[in-house]
Amino acid sequence: MAEKLSRIAQHAQAELQALVGCPAEGIVGVRKDGDGWVVTVEVLELGRIPETTDVLASYDVTVDGDGEVTGYQRVRRYLRAHVED
Repeated sequence: MAEKLSRIAQHAQAELQALVGCPAEGIVGVRKDGDGWVVTVEVLELGRIPETTDVLASYDVTVDGDGEVTGYQRVRRYLRAHVED
């Protein structure tokens, strides 16, 4: 199961990167959603100097039961140095 989950997440990350045209920093979450999955990917939207002021965003990427990306949505935008409670 872990290998399948990894493939789904990596595919979603690559597809999102191509769709938004920004480099993906990493996968920060994967959850089952009905017959498919929701993969949360962190993306570098705007690189700045110093890097602590980079603008990052989290996107939820929906993936169907066959592993195909069916949609995406930005759910959060923030500075790299911002720490959540």
